[in-house]
Amino acid sequence: MTVTIFVPRDAAALAVGAEKVARAIETQIEARGLDARIVRSGSRGMFWLEPLVEVRTEHGRFAYGPVKAGDVEALFDAGFLTGAADHPLCLGLTKEIPFLRQQTRLTFSRCGVTDPLSLEDYRHYQGLKGLEKAVAMAPLDIVKEVTDSGLRGRGGAGFPTGIKWKTVLDAPASQKYIVCNADEGDSATFADRMIMEGDPFVVIEGMAIAGIATGATKGYVYIRSEYPHAIATMMQAVEIARAAGILGASVLGSQHAFDMEIRAGAGAYVCGEETSLLNSLEGKRGVVRAKPPLPALQGFLGCPTVVNNVMSLASVPVIMDRGAAFYRDFGMGRSRGTIPIQIAGNVKHGGLYETAFGLSLGEIVDHIGGGTATGRPVKAVQVGGPLGAYFPRALFDTPFDYEAFAARDGLIGHAGITVFDDTADMLKQARFAMEFCAVESCGKCTPCRIGSTRGVETADKIMAGIEPEKNKALLADLCNTMKFGSLCALGGFTPYPVMSAMNHFPEDFAPAPVREAAE
Repeated sequence: MTVTIFVPRDAAALAVGAEKVARAIETQIEARGLDARIVRSGSRGMFWLEPLVEVRTEHGRFAYGPVKAGDVEALFDAGFLTGAADHPLCLGLTKEIPFLRQQTRLTFSRCGVTDPLSLEDYRHYQGLKGLEKAVAMAPLDIVKEVTDSGLRGRGGAGFPTGIKWKTVLDAPASQKYIVCNADEGDSATFADRMIMEGDPFVVIEGMAIAGIATGATKGYVYIRSEYPHAIATMMQAVEIARAAGILGASVLGSQHAFDMEIRAGAGAYVCGEETSLLNSLEGKRGVVRAKPPLPALQGFLGCPTVVNNVMSLASVPVIMDRGAAFYRDFGMGRSRGTIPIQIAGNVKHGGLYETAFGLSLGEIVDHIGGGTATGRPVKAVQVGGPLGAYFPRALFDTPFDYEAFAARDGLIGHAGITVFDDTADMLKQARFAMEFCAVESCGKCTPCRIGSTRGVETADKIMAGIEPEKNKALLADLCNTMKFGSLCALGGFTPYPVMSAMNHFPEDFAPAPVREAAE
C-alpha cells in the first residue's frame, strides 16, 4: 500500500524550508526503494511548527514538526512512515494537537488536508455541494439563505453580505460582476493567502454561487502582487475548474453562465478599499471614489458589482451546503458563524485559529497564542491590522464580536491580532500609524493626505518634549478631523491606533525626561 506524505506548499512553510524538506523526503524514498508518495498540501496554520510534515497511516495522520531537511534521514530511520512516536519531532495524531483540536473549522476544513489543485480531493471532502444546490435554486432564494445565515463581510467592515447581494440582484443591468477582494495588506493577516494557496476551489465555488445569486456572469479575483504563490495557485485552479465545467457557459451543466479571471494587484495598501480596487482593476490609478454611487449599483466599468472579501466568499459554500441555520448557530449577537483569527507578533503560537465569534481577547492571546514569545508580559494587542486599536490587558475581557469591539473604540477588521510585550513604546507605535497612513495615502482627500503628515510631525514633537500637552491636544484634534473627514477607512481608521495608544498608555506619551526616569 502506497504511503502518503504531506508536505505544505504554503508560502509560510516555503519561507522556512519546506521545499528542501520535500526534496530530502523524495531522496530518501528513492534511496530506500519505498512505496510512498508526496502530496504538497496547504498549511494547517500552525506556523510555529512549520514545515509540518504529516504521514497518513491506518490510525490517522501523524504530524512531525518543525522539520528541517537535515532531520529527514533520522525520521525515516525512526520509522516515521508508520507513525512511530520515538522521534522528538513527532507530535502524535495531527487532529489531537490542542491548537487544532479546539478549533471549529468550517471555512478552513480542507486547508492542510487536501491537494489544493485536486478536484477529486475537493469533491471527496464535501466540495461543490453548495454549488450543486445553488444551481437548482432561484437567485432570490440563494440570497435569502446567505442573508438568513447572518454572514457579514470578513474583510473588515462587517457589512451584511446578503444585503449587498440583494442590492446587486435588484439592480437592472445587462452585465453584472463579482469581484473578490484578495488585496490582503494588513499586518498580521494571512487567512486570504492561506485559503487561496490551500483550498482555491472554495473561493471559485463561492464566487460562482454569488454570480448565480445576483445575475453576474463574470468575476475577478484581485490578489495583491506580493502573493505570487497564491496568484499561481488560483490561476491553475481556475483553468482546472473551467475544464471541469464548474466555470463557463454552463455552470455544472445548468443554464447559468459564470466565468472568472485572476488579476494581480498594483502593490498599494489603499487598493484594499473597494473603490480603489475597482479603479485599479479598470487600469486606472488606485484612488478612492466618492460614494454614492455604491459599487453595488455602479461598480466595475459602471456596472452593478458585488465586492466581497476572500473569507466572505469562501464561507458561502458551507452555508449553501449545510444551511443558514447551521451556520447562524455559531457565534454571538449579530456576529454569526466562525471567524479565522490570525495570531502574530510577539507570540509563542502564531498562526490561524478558526472559531465561532465570542472568545475573549484574553483567551486568544494567553491560552491559544500562549503569551509572548519572549516570555515577557503582554503590554498591548492590536486587533484589525495597522489601523486597529491597541487594547491593554484591562480590556482582555472583550469578546471577539464586531459590536463588542466597537463599543470599546476598537475594530475586528480582518481579524489579525498583533501581540506586543512590555518593551513596546506606544508613542512610537502611534507615530508609525500616522507614518503608515502618510506613505499609503492615495492623496485624494486632504484629511488623510495632510493630516497624517502633520500627525508624524506632531508625534515627533511629543517625543522631543516640545510642548507635550499642547501637541497631544493637537494630535487628538488631527485624529478627530481624519476620522470624520476622510473619504475612506485608511484616513478614517488611522485615529484608532493613535488615540488608543494615547488613552490606554499615557505614560508612553510623557515628556522624555519623565519617561527615562520611569524606565
